Amino acid sequence: MSNRASILEKIQFNQPSSVTELLDLDTLGLEVFNVLDTYKTVLQGIGGHFVEVKDYDAIIDFVKKNYPAGKRMITTIPELSKIATMNWMNVDPHLLENVELTLVKAHFGVAENSALWVTDAILGQRVSVFIPQYLAIVVNKNDIVATMHQAYELIGNQEYGFGTFIAGPSKTADIEQSLVLGAHGARGLTVFIMD
Repeated sequence: MSNRASILEKIQFNQPSSVTELLDLDTLGLEVFNVLDTYKTVLQGIGGHFVEVKDYDAIIDFVKKNYPAGKRMITTIPELSKIATMNWMNVDPHLLENVELTLVKAHFGVAENSALWVTDAILGQRVSVFIPQYLAIVVNKNDIVATMHQAYELIGNQEYGFGTFIAGPSKTADIEQSLVLGAHGARGLTVFIMD
């Protein structure tokens, strides 16, 4: 087996099942990398955190241990509804101003920049991912693609009213070059990577 064939076989083995085409290394100029490990490394590098979980019960346990009881938590994920503190899907978005934690599910993630693709189909209200103090997003580990090129291939023909890539907590250093977290969105992002 040639080196090229060996490299391509390794890439194919590490690709999520949702990616149907094999990377063309000559075109993209990429080195071989493990998609999941790259995602986790990049996420940590931009200030996000990840927790690997087997199921939704593990997420519920994590939330109960790490977020204060009695704080407002919202989710669009039915399996997590027992930790939500309000039915908020059809309320005035202004009533969400005191939300501590929002939990949503991503359609997929991107390893090269740790972005997560979410649309109005899974968000409920658009503001739900921008207004809380903390944001948690669930992504299946098999739904993480290597590059933004692959991500755009996945969303190219989709129809949605609103969609955005989210990567890391909100941060800016525009004011006197002092880093501020949460200026334009959540102060912290946890990604639950599910088997």
